[in-house]
Amino acid sequence: MDSTALALLQLNQQLAEAADRELTSLAQAQDSTFTLYEAGTWMHIVSKGDETTSTPQANEEWAVHMRVYDLAMNLLVDSEATYRIGKKELPQAVEDNIGELHHGAQARLLAPWYTAFGLRGTEHVPPYENVIIDIELR
Repeated sequence: MDSTALALLQLNQQLAEAADRELTSLAQAQDSTFTLYEAGTWMHIVSKGDETTSTPQANEEWAVHMRVYDLAMNLLVDSEATYRIGKKELPQAVEDNIGELHHGAQARLLAPWYTAFGLRGTEHVPPYENVIIDIELR
């Protein structure tokens, strides 16, 4: 690995650690109970939905309403679409946690940039942006 690639890798590791600290602080300051999941995303289940229904599985299509905010609660994305689970159509933070939810469930995720929209961002989400993602399964 050349020195430029190594420097970039180290910088991204430092930025990921800073994101983790920022979101941990935000999660702990909330009135709601957030749980830290393995991939680094915090989740609070607002409504469990219909627990008699199955949870999303790989290759299934589910209607998802997703609102993405920056940490100051400025709305960046408001989309409602049908997504195929496990096909990288949703941010990794959503993919990693959607299996905990049932039809009608609502959840709030505190997602670090590296599980949200990454170092490239999107048209509406800047690169390296830690975000709050509200999701509802329909």
